[in-house]
Amino acid sequence: MKFERPFHSGLRDGFLDRFGTSPQVAGSAPGRVNLIGEHTDYSEGFVLPFAIDRETWILAADRRRPEGAARIRAWARDLDDEAAFELDSATTQRGDWLDYVQAVVSALVERGFAVGSVDLAISSEVPREAGLSSSAALGVALVTALDRLRGWGLDAIERARIAHRAENHFVGVGCGILDPFASALGRPDFALRIDCRSQSVRPIPLDAERAVVLVAHSGITRALARGDYRERVEECQRAFEGAVASGQVASQAASLRDLVHADLARLAPVLDPALLARVRHVVSENERVDSVCTALEAGNYGAVGACLREGHRSLRDDFAVSTPELDALCEIADELPGVYGSRLTGAGFGGCTLHLVEPEAAETVAAELARQFRARFGHDPAPVCVKPSRGAQAFDLAD
Repeated sequence: MKFERPFHSGLRDGFLDRFGTSPQVAGSAPGRVNLIGEHTDYSEGFVLPFAIDRETWILAADRRRPEGAARIRAWARDLDDEAAFELDSATTQRGDWLDYVQAVVSALVERGFAVGSVDLAISSEVPREAGLSSSAALGVALVTALDRLRGWGLDAIERARIAHRAENHFVGVGCGILDPFASALGRPDFALRIDCRSQSVRPIPLDAERAVVLVAHSGITRALARGDYRERVEECQRAFEGAVASGQVASQAASLRDLVHADLARLAPVLDPALLARVRHVVSENERVDSVCTALEAGNYGAVGACLREGHRSLRDDFAVSTPELDALCEIADELPGVYGSRLTGAGFGGCTLHLVEPEAAETVAAELARQFRARFGHDPAPVCVKPSRGAQAFDLAD
């Protein structure tokens, strides 16, 4: 693999300027779009993401220290910021990008890996706080680069698990495995049906001659570690605990993933209405994942689009994670010729929408979506086409 994109050469030159030595290895990992299966992963449910053709890159080099604790130096090229920390003190959050670096290092040390002193340079094409999983791309890329540098021989699933542990434990997001698994295991031309309980993965074909995916940005950024996302995680846990305590669900149920539609009527008298709505979303969304997989395998893109629209309504009404901007993007697009269906993608509260579109209509849909949204909200959602792409990669760099 060649280190060939224009910003890559700038990252390599910047590494040399900052640290006085050349990088030894590179690791990359993509962002992701989740086609369907939102807010189901932390309830051990089903998801259907694909890796996108936007990546985070990390260059790394070993740095021998004659004495003292092992130390990590990191330069975030896009933020023009440099920071450092010692491994034995990588336990204090700063509230910025370095937390995600410390999180990965902490998770590796926790697993018994000897990270040692390392210099890192980071750059990304994945927009931050856009619902495209820039944080998982960073975490997976870092595990991948360090694995290559140290020769641990970790497979893609293990690297994804470490990145998940990092974001869940150190950063405190409370997320499921969706994002790091998609970033680590992505395949060109396929989405991945992931069972978040068994962690089994099945590729589902996406026919680029039948449909492409446009992503549009609402203009609202978000940070998952802040309250709204964690509140939904906690609500799902409370809803499950209440369902079990009521005696109205099967005794062997281990999470909301085990509930079915018949449970909803029995739970209506005993659960708070907001918690019941959260359960209704999770139950129906898990069903939509399998419906979309069946439709994609049959080439029925109209049925896929219908599921996307149903999924957005559920996220808006039952899970309460949409915004007027996200709703408008979906409403505008779904009225345009050539659009199969739309929904918000990612955790919501801002970020992006996805639109499944006939390929020949994509350019017209993007232009008209941007025009109408700009007329309502005064800014451009900048719709772009994203392609199902490869997962994380690593390679050695010649001097």
